[in-house]
Formats: sequence, C-alpha cells, structure tokens
Amino acid sequence: MTQRIFVNVIGFSDVERHALNTVFRLSEERETVYAPWTSSSPEPARMLLIDGDNREARLELDWPGNAGLKLAWVGPDAPAHAWRSFPRPLSWPEVVRSMDELFGPPVTLDVDLEAEPPLDIDLDAAAGPDTQPSQLDAESSKRALIAASGTEDRLYLRARLALAEITLADEATTAIEVLDLIEKNAYDVVLLDFGLPGMNGWMLLKGLRQAPQRIPHIVILKSHPSANDSLRARLTGVRLLAKPPHPGKLQVVLGKV
Repeated sequence: MTQRIFVNVIGFSDVERHALNTVFRLSEERETVYAPWTSSSPEPARMLLIDGDNREARLELDWPGNAGLKLAWVGPDAPAHAWRSFPRPLSWPEVVRSMDELFGPPVTLDVDLEAEPPLDIDLDAAAGPDTQPSQLDAESSKRALIAASGTEDRLYLRARLALAEITLADEATTAIEVLDLIEKNAYDVVLLDFGLPGMNGWMLLKGLRQAPQRIPHIVILKSHPSANDSLRARLTGVRLLAKPPHPGKLQVVLGKV
C-alpha cells in the first residue's frame, strides 16, 4: 500500500533543491513516496529537512508548528534533538535511505527494470547497517563525467549517478571541455550527450576512446538513434541509449560501473 510522506524542506541552494526534487519524483515509483510539503499539501509534514548553513532556516526550529517533527539536519552544529545529521557534500541517497528506515521498509527506486536489478540502489542491501566502511569508500571513490549542454539534463544525470552511489562527478558543456577534462582526470564512467556543441559526436567519442587513462564505461545519449547508430556503438564497445534515457535502463548500466 502506497504511503506519501510530506517533508518540510527549509533552506538549500537552487541546485540542491532541484536534485532533491528529482529524487522525490523518482520515489513516485515506490510504495513509500516522498514529497515537499507546502501550505496547500493535503496532509501535514511529518519531517523537517533543514539547511543548517542557512540562518533563516535555523530560525524555523523555534516555530511551534514544527514541534514534534523528526528533524534531519544538513551541515555542522546540529541541535541535540536532531534525528539525523548529514555533512556536505550532500548525498541524497543517504538522506532517502535514512528516511526509509524511519517511514517504511527500504525498496528500490526503479521497479520497471528489464533483466537485472540495480544493486547499487537496493537501499536495504547495498548500504545497510552491516556494510563495511571500506565498501562505502570504494563506491564513493568512483568518478563520473557528465557531458551535456542542458542544465536540466546535467542535473537529471547527476541525480541518477547519485542513486547509483556515484557522487563525485565533473560536468562539461562543450566538446572542448570534455577533451580537456579527460586529459587531466581518470573517469570510471562518462555520460555523453551526442548533441554536445563543438564537435561531431562520433569524433568526440573517438577522442574519449583515446583518452590517456582508459574509461571503462562510456554511455552515449542520442535523440532518435538509428539501427546503424546502435550497431556502430556496439562495434565501438560503448552503450547507446535513446535520449532522454529510460531510467531503468540507465540505472542497470550504472549498476555495472
């Protein structure tokens, strides 16, 4: 039975808010759904999520209407009564995992996967209480490159990476930036929008394949890919997904990183 949990979110930057709203939208596929609380919400909030670095947000603690709500605090100097506190850089999967512990049994955010489960976002198995710190360190050390010109596209891909426990990600908006970044850094996965300005997509892919440090996983995103595109990608050894990528298929790919 589906339950909807409203969260009173106070503070945070526009980028953080966008990432959180993306994660909340993804939760619509689960039995436990999270949504930001507003004055027009049909039910009262059951949780406070406060940006501790925001002075105005801290003042909300004294508002009587928030008394009795579970408090999740982001940043330093968490109040003694805070239920959980999270440091920055913020990992939204960690926040959701903690909320699941409180409000319901953890379940995966993607339920429409085709063949194999996305083990990276199995919230009760991938990072439960018995997970060793070394395992978490190995996950967090993975590095991704998001190559897309659109802000919405980059934020969405960053959110999908975060759900796969890959929170270290660089961004590029042009082909020149991509080539510059792969010269300087080693990446475990590159998400490449074939519509990136500055160079033909196949030429840019060739540059990625010739990077000084081998990139184990390259995912290209292309609008209306043809059968020839799919064959060419397969022969090149990369994964081709239609743009916008199906969330389940993308999560399966990221689960292999």
